[in-house]
Amino acid sequence: MTRIVDYELYEVPPRWLFLRVETSDGLVGWGEPIVEGRAKTVQAAVEELMDAYLLGRDPSHIEDHWQTMYRGGFYRGGPVLMSAIAGIDQALWDIKGKHYDAPIYELLGGRARNRVRVYQWIGGDQPSEVGAAAAEKVEEGFTALKMNATSEIRRVDSPAAVREAADRLREVRETVGPEIDVGVDFHGRVTKPMAKRLAAALEPYEPMFLEEPVLPEHNDALSAIAAHTSIPIATGERMYSRWDFKQVFESGAVDVIQPDLSHAGGITEVQKIAAMAEAYDVALAPHCPLGPIALASCVHVDICSPNAFIQEQSLDIHYNETNDILDYLADPDVFRYEDGYVDVPEGPGLGIELNEEYVREQAGRTVNWRNPVWRHDDGSIAEW
Repeated sequence: MTRIVDYELYEVPPRWLFLRVETSDGLVGWGEPIVEGRAKTVQAAVEELMDAYLLGRDPSHIEDHWQTMYRGGFYRGGPVLMSAIAGIDQALWDIKGKHYDAPIYELLGGRARNRVRVYQWIGGDQPSEVGAAAAEKVEEGFTALKMNATSEIRRVDSPAAVREAADRLREVRETVGPEIDVGVDFHGRVTKPMAKRLAAALEPYEPMFLEEPVLPEHNDALSAIAAHTSIPIATGERMYSRWDFKQVFESGAVDVIQPDLSHAGGITEVQKIAAMAEAYDVALAPHCPLGPIALASCVHVDICSPNAFIQEQSLDIHYNETNDILDYLADPDVFRYEDGYVDVPEGPGLGIELNEEYVREQAGRTVNWRNPVWRHDDGSIAEW
């Protein structure tokens, strides 16, 4: 009987953590367990889970392993545990697909579509020159973009701050026209009163969605914000299980959910979250400003989820200053983007092959990525 015999973790630039799991019959599965800026914390959690629950076990028992990792500890949920579970889960699905010589999506029920639409980031954390960036990405073939709405913003800010955000979106809309979708990310930087004002100011430019208009700890405010706008409301990148999503589904305030395949329990859990969302007529657009393993995991769930409509991907994103998602792949063409879409990887498992020599080489570099810490002009902490 096949057993899990070994694992290795690699912290690689720009800010990712890769997990390699090996079985007794020589199969290798890859996962991406990461909380950006907390790689070493998640690495410790993966090591605890692997040593306690996975080594020596049959890798094919994915649901049982998931339940054991989640329920075997008295304390559950949260970004660190769920990200550790996510990376292990991805690696187990990769192994299972390779064992059966089938892509993961075939083991999840098969195709609901033939390809997945993707969007491209423009601007940075403090967005600027978005019009030129939008024109460039549309010229490259992307049909959907996403940008941050604001930089740091006060709890109750000035009309000038609202106009500045609206002017940025207007610049993009005038540059690309009405055929291109533009998502606007509030990044949890905005309070409920400012979210309502910003939504009203942005509405004439018809954004694809308003992402994380308030912090997830204030999800109770989403209904009030949704009542002030016709723009679809999106959230979910900082929600980690189906139990976290249950209340937002029941509120009826959210139109798009954005669970992260490297934070929300992996392929096993996000497919369940997607099915819950479908029952509430909510669309799926997984969060993924991460590496190639996370993106491949997302695409497999997207392909077999009827309510998936678009996928985030991190090519050329502002965080990728030293390395990008294609650098770690033996065949970068597996993620070729055409007409704003990506095809599902057709190989067994995740359908991607990591360049292991390059992964090990890059793991020798110092990464130590940290979130920036922003402050308002009075010295108080601002949301990043």
